[in-house]
Amino acid sequence: MTQASTLKIQLTGTGVTIDQVWQVAKGKPGHDYVVELAPKARENMLASRQYIESRIGSGEAIYGVNTGFGAFSSVRISDAEIEELQRNLIRSHSVGVGDLFSKEQSRAILFLRANALSRGHSGIRVEVVEKLLEFLNNDVIPAIPSQGSVGASGDLAPLSHLALAIIGEGKCFGEGGAVVPVSGVLAAKGIQPLVMKAKEGLSMINGCQVMTAIGLLAAYEARRLCYLVDLSGAMTLEAMRGTRTAFDPLIAATRPHPGEAITAGNLRRILGETSPIAESHDNCNRVQDAYSLRCMPAVHGAAKDALAHGIRVLEVEANSSTDNPLVFSKEGKILSCGNFHGEPVAFQLDFMAIAMSAMASISECRIEKLINPAMSGLPAFLAPKGGLHSGHMIVQVAAASLVSENKILSHPASVDSIPTSADKEDHVSMGTIAARKFQSIVRNAESIVAMELLSATQALDLLRPLEPSGLVKAAYDRIRKTVPFAENDRIFHDDIELIREMIRAGELKHGEPAVLLPR
Repeated sequence: MTQASTLKIQLTGTGVTIDQVWQVAKGKPGHDYVVELAPKARENMLASRQYIESRIGSGEAIYGVNTGFGAFSSVRISDAEIEELQRNLIRSHSVGVGDLFSKEQSRAILFLRANALSRGHSGIRVEVVEKLLEFLNNDVIPAIPSQGSVGASGDLAPLSHLALAIIGEGKCFGEGGAVVPVSGVLAAKGIQPLVMKAKEGLSMINGCQVMTAIGLLAAYEARRLCYLVDLSGAMTLEAMRGTRTAFDPLIAATRPHPGEAITAGNLRRILGETSPIAESHDNCNRVQDAYSLRCMPAVHGAAKDALAHGIRVLEVEANSSTDNPLVFSKEGKILSCGNFHGEPVAFQLDFMAIAMSAMASISECRIEKLINPAMSGLPAFLAPKGGLHSGHMIVQVAAASLVSENKILSHPASVDSIPTSADKEDHVSMGTIAARKFQSIVRNAESIVAMELLSATQALDLLRPLEPSGLVKAAYDRIRKTVPFAENDRIFHDDIELIREMIRAGELKHGEPAVLLPR
């Protein structure tokens, strides 16, 4: 029984957005939302299935329907063996290894797989999508290993683990996050496993929904950081007594990249026209600030542009048909194709990873300026009692470590390819590796931004009685409610984690602009 306030999401195969994927992943199925198959999608699926059944009845060989798979595509399968063929496909392809994707990530994968199949180009029964949604709405979420996909015929291995749970043979997340056999959970909830018919096993695992789901969830977090890195940069600029001149709108207009103008506008709004700190330093001899301050519109803006483009591509993918063969009932065609190849997604995941790595790198540069008395004019390492106390010395070291790790993770996965399946699948995308790397970079970037916010607030305190103004002051006050000024050394890990929790809870979004990324 769902509550009156429960949101109903109708799958059409066309309307999924990054925000919706995040909502499904993070919400409680059956309570916060239920997902249903839209009537039009149901009609499209029925027509597709009726057409493919008519073709099966004619006795012709159709790849993946009554033939083997991959290099076995020339092997004909009898009608009596078709159901066994589907089960064997799922069992044999369930070879994922490594850590599991989180329950939230697996929800998103399940949601995107159902959406892709609802487009009606796979020739499968409506019951298949309805079963996927029954699992989702009852929060029976398959346990999916994160390693083993090359992103060629889609995410074969991880999607096979998803399908394995749907047919009652795999594992799922149980109470308290424990991983348990799905059979017991289905029995307890009164849910029947799916019995797959012709083509349905193949349709369950052909596609890029794993890399796309992981990528969209990471991009959502990256989008949030795009404002917070403007905020942390603005706080550092104030603490460094820098100039607002580089953010004049006349400058961005001469180089009309959308992200640059958005970033300059963000910085102007966050900083305000002036502050007591800025007024105290108006007559200094410094002509120009360091690049990490002066070039924030260019660098932060370029990251925003890359992220915006990547999100657009991933949203297209989230609403695409990625099966093989594809069924076009109105046109009377069943077409073998390569729509399952992950390259369009892999390229964008790699590009977004590079962009977020660079954005985090410039944040670390600013931390280094804050702790360096030659650059900041503040006590070394922001320690009021330097020597006896080390201050933020190792905060910057830790940030440097994460930046270096990000550089390694930024090597593009999509430049690699290893032939698989007896050279039938001779070029692959490695897109799911790209998604996992992107996610790691975003998490590292989040920590680095938290470190900059920690150091910037410490530096602002060292400028007292001068104070910042505007949104810098508002963010400073919010952080200081939880993380006090460090007169003496303490466990700064705890401070960083507290600020990361604020970031994730959206507590530092005061004054966030309506437009974070270019449209």
